[in-house]
Amino acid sequence: MRFDVLTLFPGLFESVFAESIVSRAINAGQVELHLHNIRDYAPGRHRVTDDTPFGGGGGMVMKVEPIMLALEAIVEADLIVEQKRSGEVQVPIILLTPVGEVFTQHMAQGLERYERLVFICGRYEGVDERIVDLAVTHEVSLGDFVLSGGEIAAMAIIEAVTRLVPGVLGDMRAIVDDSHARGLLEAPQYTRPAVYRGLTVPEVLVSGNHALVSRWRRKQALIRTWQRRPDLLANAELTEVDRNALAAHRGGSPVGEIPHDTDQRS
Repeated sequence: MRFDVLTLFPGLFESVFAESIVSRAINAGQVELHLHNIRDYAPGRHRVTDDTPFGGGGGMVMKVEPIMLALEAIVEADLIVEQKRSGEVQVPIILLTPVGEVFTQHMAQGLERYERLVFICGRYEGVDERIVDLAVTHEVSLGDFVLSGGEIAAMAIIEAVTRLVPGVLGDMRAIVDDSHARGLLEAPQYTRPAVYRGLTVPEVLVSGNHALVSRWRRKQALIRTWQRRPDLLANAELTEVDRNALAAHRGGSPVGEIPHDTDQRS
């Protein structure tokens, strides 16, 4: 898996990815990270990458020319054109923007299927919309908030996708059991000591009965999801056993009555 990142601040990535899972994956040759400074592709002696917006308004807008020149230096120009013409994506070109589709684990799984991803990190008031018209295949946001630039969002997506690359994580069960991996939040986790300040680990987890442990974790994942993110249950793959467990926990209410727009996050 190869990641190409177009940014005005490549040093941000170097410091963050000097450690962590991504660093280990890079050192092991499982992924590649290539950073491209957009300013290097800006025409003129002053390497200007932004300008005031047409129509007025506050802030600055990233110029179309440097970003397109950077893209065409790392991705074949004909491929960029063909992707936009046909809609058949071979190399996703992802713009990090507050107006994009909210990033999810399901999206991460879809992106991991590609051999290469290209990220454009917006700054200031955003990028010239003609970048979207000419090259971008995916507009992605981390959520309903605004950051100063797309770098942090790109880092988050790169790590989320890297974790899915076969061989990056030693125990693949960690991926399967992650929160959101199967549409639910992860069950509570415990480790030694078994007793701490009067709080004990649930007895089932030290029973040695793997079937009971599996059922307990599934039930706890269902309950935690209902309590904290009930909106996720609308799209989760639930068995009849799951539905019965939820109904029992909720006093007999059918799962189908869960409101899709409810959000109980704290």
